[in-house]
Amino acid sequence: MDIASARHAFVTGGASGIGRGIADALARHGVAVTIADIDAAAIEVTLAERSGAFGGAVLDVRDREGWRTAKQEAEQAFGPVDVLVNNAGIGFNGTDFADLDPRVFDTVIDIDITGVFNGVSAFASDLRERGHGHIVNTASVMGLTAGVPGRGVYSAAKAAVVSMSEALRAELAPHGVGVSVLCPGLVRSGLDDSTARLGGEVRQVEHIKGGNAGMAPETAGEIVVRGISLDVPYILTHPHYLENISTRFGSIVHSAEAVHAGA
Repeated sequence: MDIASARHAFVTGGASGIGRGIADALARHGVAVTIADIDAAAIEVTLAERSGAFGGAVLDVRDREGWRTAKQEAEQAFGPVDVLVNNAGIGFNGTDFADLDPRVFDTVIDIDITGVFNGVSAFASDLRERGHGHIVNTASVMGLTAGVPGRGVYSAAKAAVVSMSEALRAELAPHGVGVSVLCPGLVRSGLDDSTARLGGEVRQVEHIKGGNAGMAPETAGEIVVRGISLDVPYILTHPHYLENISTRFGSIVHSAEAVHAGA
């Protein structure tokens, strides 16, 4: 997609970390941006620090009615959305599957998978009808590499986002709409954790996006814009993880060869 042809982007999780980096990068390329986030105070601060065509929408990505309202208000302000970035998510809490509270599992799945689907459900048919636009779904490099103890539910959710994005790309490509899955490594967010409401109780769920370590969000944002412009299916912020990805797929090949040897 020629980024110069984009007029309006809708970015979830846009008030911090990678989402804010993507929003700023798109704005630098002349795109009006609606920053959607569950944190109203963070939206207010983010908008106060910026000038130009920025808008805000308080959105819990699990809330389908909230998606409909946010879409309507955003498009009233800036016109049809050309770029959808499903970036909102929560991370791992360091617990093995055998010990994981089922409510934590459900919340990670609801936000990291169903939240992405809800964004696709809200916008994809409009993009297809117009024959123009791009969708970026944020997964993780952990959705492409071998599983790590204590991070299983996060890796499982992000692997699902990778698969969803691959299928969505195949569905929308004939209609002129691009789809990329963003698989970041460690990116600074200023957040060490996020909270998830589970059954009326607030429990800690560790945030994936790196605290004060890792890549600068503005660098990650420019990588994403480049990926949109090139219409690549996979956007990796940290190419050194290619070795880990190759190791995983090498293990798949080795396993298949071992099982079928002499068959």
